[in-house]
Amino acid sequence: MASADNIQANYVIVDTGCANIASVKFAIERLGFTVTVTDNIELIQQADKVIFPGVGSAKHAMKNIMDKGLVTTLQNLTQPVLGFCLGMQLMTNSSTESAHINTASNDSEKTTCLGVIPTSVEPLNAQGNRLPHMGWNTLTSVANHPIMKGISVGDYFYFVHSYAAKLSEYTIASCEYGSEFSAAIAKDNFIGCQFHPERSAKLGSKIIENFLTLDPKELISL
Repeated sequence: MASADNIQANYVIVDTGCANIASVKFAIERLGFTVTVTDNIELIQQADKVIFPGVGSAKHAMKNIMDKGLVTTLQNLTQPVLGFCLGMQLMTNSSTESAHINTASNDSEKTTCLGVIPTSVEPLNAQGNRLPHMGWNTLTSVANHPIMKGISVGDYFYFVHSYAAKLSEYTIASCEYGSEFSAAIAKDNFIGCQFHPERSAKLGSKIIENFLTLDPKELISL
């Protein structure tokens, strides 16, 4: 359960205009924390912790973020930020999800994302496995990161996606579905999970609680 100090902390879910916000809010409240859903720039900037939820396409979500005038605000956040699924993908440089192929040049139009974690989202190399990658799968690696406290290799989390960030220096957990991909990434105060913590039972709740009780100083030495 959350302590009184944690309950009084200022937690914000960014209203990106995408689906799944209600389930993320409920998952947080179920742990005993209070949280505000908002697209108000001042409230987001003043938050102690910020969450990017996400179900949908990067192209649609980034259009909503731009229309709301939130791009610069989100890029310049200095408090801990956690992205769920699409919310994680929005932290990267770009995504090919919903890209239109130019048959004349064979180039794909990438969606420019927030660029706070310098990696990119590409089609998941499922090696013939059915897409989307949907359901429970195990982590194949777990780094020593505060968000992963109590999480181990072999632990199950719930995934729904057809695009993924490749393994990189920013990978703090990996998973395999035909090929290995980043199950979680992090840089400085920005952390993202490709899986859905809010749908991942007890271990997903552990990820959320780790984030909400995280001391920002723990991220400085990483």
